[in-house]
Amino acid sequence: MTTTPQQGRASLWFHNLGRGLMRGTRKAGRALQRDWQLWVLLLPALVFFIVFCYFPMYGVQIAFRDYRAAFGITGSPFVGLKHFRTFFNAYYCGRMFANTLLLNLYGLLFGFPIPVVLAILLNQLNQKRFKSFAQTAIYVPHFISTVVLAGMLYLFFSPTNGIINKIITAMGGQSIYFLIEPKWFRPLFIGSDIWQNAGWNTILYIATLTGIDPQLYEAATIDGATRFDKIKHIDIPHLVPITVMMLILNCGSLLASNTDKALLLQTSGNTSVSDIIGVYVYKNGLGKAQYSYTSAIGLCLNAINFVTVMLVNAFSRKVSEISLF
Repeated sequence: MTTTPQQGRASLWFHNLGRGLMRGTRKAGRALQRDWQLWVLLLPALVFFIVFCYFPMYGVQIAFRDYRAAFGITGSPFVGLKHFRTFFNAYYCGRMFANTLLLNLYGLLFGFPIPVVLAILLNQLNQKRFKSFAQTAIYVPHFISTVVLAGMLYLFFSPTNGIINKIITAMGGQSIYFLIEPKWFRPLFIGSDIWQNAGWNTILYIATLTGIDPQLYEAATIDGATRFDKIKHIDIPHLVPITVMMLILNCGSLLASNTDKALLLQTSGNTSVSDIIGVYVYKNGLGKAQYSYTSAIGLCLNAINFVTVMLVNAFSRKVSEISLF
């Protein structure tokens, strides 16, 4: 039987593929046998991601179905892009997108640089006890729950008994209804988020600064460099790669706000700015049991966030040659 050139090339391709798979399997087996302790250490994290991140992806299909619990996922009728069209044609869709995007953009603009600055300042402290105390003090707010934080904001900014309004009235001003007036929602939301998480977000940057070779600082001191010169020519260049990577990751959550805090801080007066997509999904998904509809919204937002990360990563790789991948 005559073999054509195309069949010969296909046979060679499959032969090389089989050899590559066997070679890869042998390498993986040797690596597993050599480093089995590390794989055992990694196993709980792998199981966690498989169970809670990959298995649930099976349920994403309800975004394209009219889900009914009695029929199950596969038994529910397929409706295609119906729920996506319903969301984009919703009356408040544009406002919710704008509110969510602006809230995250402002948070990124004002909140992202602060951990970097704090890390640089902490790195300049020479007294170990004070440095440890300062680090602990700025870490503690991260462990305050969202409900407690919202309660603190209601107490501090109360128009009658709040300490902020007490100070304002003592200085001759008038009480401000912070949680009623729409213009104050974003400053309170973003400011409280910075206060709560800025210290915790310094961990990566402090770790980066700690890993800098001390000989660089010694050489700079011998050359007569000031503290500002050391920050400018040693600290900042070492922080640039990790800062750019964190910025890329944060750009992937421009449509994913803290729904819990927005819901707790939402009042009848600030609905025009606090009505974000996460709150809308919560009210319709759990409040009205529209599981397919809200799943479609979540899938759409994740797709947009994914595209945003890819675009920002490609732009960063082209401009600064620093990227996640």
